[in-house]
Amino acid sequence: MTAPPLRVGNASGFYGDRFDALREMLTGGELDVLTGDYLAELTMLILGRDRLKDPGAGYARTFLRQLEETLGLARERGVAIVTNAGGLNPAGLADAVRALAERLGVPVRVAHVEGDDLGARYPGSLTAHAYLGGFGIAACLRAGADVVVTGRVTDAALVTGPAAAHFGWGPADHDRLAGAVVAGHVLECGTQATGGNYAFFDEAGRDVRRPGFPLAELHADGSSVITKHPGTGGFVDVGTVTAQLLYETGGARYAGPDVTARLDTVRLTQDGPDRVRIDGVRGEAPPPDLKVGRTRLGGFRNEVVFVLTGLGVEAKAALVREQMAEAFAKSAPEEVRWDLVRTDRADADTEETASALLRLVVRDPDQAVVGRALSGAAVELALASYPGFHVLAPPGKGAPYGVFEAAYVPQGEVEHVAVLSDGGRVPVLAPAATLAPADVPPPAPPAPPPPGPVRRAPLGRVAGARSGDKGGDANVGVWARSEAGWRWLAHTLTVDRFRELIPESAGLRVTRHDLPGLRALNFVVEGLLGAGVASQHRFDPQAKALGEWLRSRHLDIPEDLL
Repeated sequence: MTAPPLRVGNASGFYGDRFDALREMLTGGELDVLTGDYLAELTMLILGRDRLKDPGAGYARTFLRQLEETLGLARERGVAIVTNAGGLNPAGLADAVRALAERLGVPVRVAHVEGDDLGARYPGSLTAHAYLGGFGIAACLRAGADVVVTGRVTDAALVTGPAAAHFGWGPADHDRLAGAVVAGHVLECGTQATGGNYAFFDEAGRDVRRPGFPLAELHADGSSVITKHPGTGGFVDVGTVTAQLLYETGGARYAGPDVTARLDTVRLTQDGPDRVRIDGVRGEAPPPDLKVGRTRLGGFRNEVVFVLTGLGVEAKAALVREQMAEAFAKSAPEEVRWDLVRTDRADADTEETASALLRLVVRDPDQAVVGRALSGAAVELALASYPGFHVLAPPGKGAPYGVFEAAYVPQGEVEHVAVLSDGGRVPVLAPAATLAPADVPPPAPPAPPPPGPVRRAPLGRVAGARSGDKGGDANVGVWARSEAGWRWLAHTLTVDRFRELIPESAGLRVTRHDLPGLRALNFVVEGLLGAGVASQHRFDPQAKALGEWLRSRHLDIPEDLL
């Protein structure tokens, strides 16, 4: 007998997401499982610093406060809760949930997953955690857990685990697991699937002031429908799902610890209002190694932003740079970066719009070099520099910054364990992996569009985009909304054209991946973000708005598309 569909919702896309989402999802409609994703590269660094101050810390405390208001409700409605809020200390959070349940008088079985912490293997790291798959979660749910707490698992594992438990899937069910991975990737960032951060948010009839959180109706064959609770804000359509599928991905193969999902096989179909069907997803064996995310303290950072108002902005900026060079000669930071941001305009009617910003960022392993030596030199210029001298905020003593690095270990060397509510420990065996899968052949390019009149216009008039970060790399997914638009996009937006439109990428390795089933191109820009978000290498350290910058650039676009 075929198992009924599994309704899996999401109530958190990051540590700090909407506090009321847990209650909203539990009261808004039917659910079987409610997931919460709290971890990101930066979050691991933050939790690592918390643990330095308190060895009992290291998990997302917000989750406990949310659960205090909703644990009884989840138990009453029979909804299992699965979350990676355990962070660096899943056992500690599981104990805290048990104590909360006892205090509230709510009988729940709490289990957790461990084995991801590889700190002993990487001395010198603040944190070092392998990205585990979903079968530890599945073991906990099969043993009757009401709440499952994990540490570092892949975001999609929060969905593949419950699906494997519900449908009885095993590690060899590659296509079904791949379908769940795709659904999990759509859910993982919460309201980004329901109109949040969406390129075409401002089209008529769309209210994205408070988007509802998404859910997936998963089926035994691995297909799913992405939707949301009735009456909640936002919307779900092929565009919002496409945008989220492109977020923080690379090529056609989306590799994870459970399965490698083939993004070039995904089919999206509008299945009614606020319903998008995902099917056709093919899967392959996972790679033999697990990714390990490592964070460490990289040194100290300080920043001063000088405000340059009115005439002679370039000359004013040059004067400050020359004056500060004298200070650097006495105590030279390892890295000095200047950026002049021309936010000013001529004949401005407010002082703010008449002003440009000159941003100075310095880094060094020694806090003293970027601290008082820098801030003192900047403050001393207050009466001795360009006319109108002032800064946005007084410079401080310098703050530590973090570095993210990726490593890889064989799956079989990681002790993935499900710790059940009764204390029993269930080892999770590594799945059979493939050492070197054959390359995905590049898809045949679509037929070029017929020649015709063109007009200079922003790319965003005919294409959507979403961008994000993976360590020091950025990705920009760009998609067309029609077949004619796809033919033009595929032939126009080459790697060379991308580099022209995004000059920061000119000296970096840029790889274009074609996904014709989604009418999309995905560009991966290696090294754009330096040592990752925690290092704050650039103005937009997570490349969140890189896609919107690309959409604002002008090209010659066929008039029939416009």
